[in-house]
Amino acid sequence: MVENFREYVQEFENVLKSVFHERYDIDKFSKERGIPAVALRDIMDKTPLAVAIPENYGGRGLKVKECLGLLSAASYESLSLSLTFGINIALFLEPVAKYANAEVKADIFKRFLEKQNMGGLMITEPAFGSNALGMETYNEKTGDSYLVKGTKHWQGLTGMADYWLIASREKNNTGKLSRDIDFFICDVTRPDQKIVVEEYYDNLGLYMIPYGKNRVDIQVPSQFKLEPTTSGVKMMLDILHRSRMQFPGMALGFIKRMLDEAIKQCNERIVGGKKLIELDQVQYQISKIQCAFTVASAMCFRSSDHSGIDKDLSNSGVEANTMKAFVTDLMQEAAQTATQLYGSTGFKMDNIAGRGIMDSRAFQIFEGSNEMLYTQIAEIIVKMMKRKKDFNLYNFLKDFDLTDKSHPHFKKEVAFTIAPALKQRKMIVLGKIFSRIISLNFVLEMGEKGFRKDLITNCIEILRHDVSELVDSFHSKNTVVPIEEYRSNSQWYDFV
Repeated sequence: MVENFREYVQEFENVLKSVFHERYDIDKFSKERGIPAVALRDIMDKTPLAVAIPENYGGRGLKVKECLGLLSAASYESLSLSLTFGINIALFLEPVAKYANAEVKADIFKRFLEKQNMGGLMITEPAFGSNALGMETYNEKTGDSYLVKGTKHWQGLTGMADYWLIASREKNNTGKLSRDIDFFICDVTRPDQKIVVEEYYDNLGLYMIPYGKNRVDIQVPSQFKLEPTTSGVKMMLDILHRSRMQFPGMALGFIKRMLDEAIKQCNERIVGGKKLIELDQVQYQISKIQCAFTVASAMCFRSSDHSGIDKDLSNSGVEANTMKAFVTDLMQEAAQTATQLYGSTGFKMDNIAGRGIMDSRAFQIFEGSNEMLYTQIAEIIVKMMKRKKDFNLYNFLKDFDLTDKSHPHFKKEVAFTIAPALKQRKMIVLGKIFSRIISLNFVLEMGEKGFRKDLITNCIEILRHDVSELVDSFHSKNTVVPIEEYRSNSQWYDFV
């Protein structure tokens, strides 16, 4: 095992370059479903998931820094591959390491290390997307095991994972389902734990990852039930918040690739006798991608110290939602910009920027749509303001631990008082404002450790401009509602 992580990542990056650019056809990968078994074998031969396995089980020790570094290295070449690792790390291996019965961990980790097994998480159901607490998949105790039954869908690695963490609710004697959540480890290699894939979905992006609809009707030994510290709901929040705080790892490599592609394209492309990079607007566009790179780097820096499995993240909704929502918005914006700079070439299927538009779009939706997460950020903070009986934004930011360094940069923009009750559309904008200010706090923390100052200076300017525009949007009158019966008297040619 390579002890030095920088060397470990470099070796892994070399393997990915070889797989995607030398041994196999990356352009072909982009157009077909799944990843060829031989290519996946070559990648998994480096046991990348060892970063998420404790040292006493033969892994590299579950260091967040290493997990994020691996995700970033993978996403530079393939967002699908990085998400595959992200699902395994944040939604299976880390929960198992933290909450699984000691008796069952050894065999699971051994199979991941020696047989390149994979695992995923099943929460979402056809009728219950973001409303996880309404799920209808249930469990019943039968002797020394549990019957788990229901339907799940949109699980990444459908039909591909060897293990699943399956969320369900306990059914009592009267047939009612508990308000709490239970998680069970399903081993699909066992005869009584087969997951039936009823349908594979033709997902628009992320072609390498299979998604679908799964029928669950399994018998699980009681020792394969996760053991929460307090409640199952808090355990679920801890798992999801930890996962959201690892999104920056997947985002960073992808954004860096968009940045490198944009700089290369704009230095090579000549328009009107000038390089594209010499145009003022192009320079601004590339600077915004660099700002995204800086923000994602700062989030990784912050997450490395604050999202290990030794931490309880069940109450870290503001920080986790900020990271997931803002960094995935930045991913989409970076892909859109890089595609624009490529011109018509960007709309070829084998162009990584154009393809990145659809691949990154899903990140704004799964694990909680960004609009919902921005709303939750605002709701949590407004509740805190209510307890203080002070609704002045700047006063709050001065005393908030997640904005203790960044608030002076926004005094002019946020020195105003909000109403205690706001419409959702206003709450979303408010959540976006908080997310930018909190993110700059991460950037400034990283800057204190020596991150290059010119990138931070540019980032401050761009985020201040971003917040200024959002504040203008927040103050603007916005009461429009859709007109459902719009067809009458609305055909333009009737008036010519």
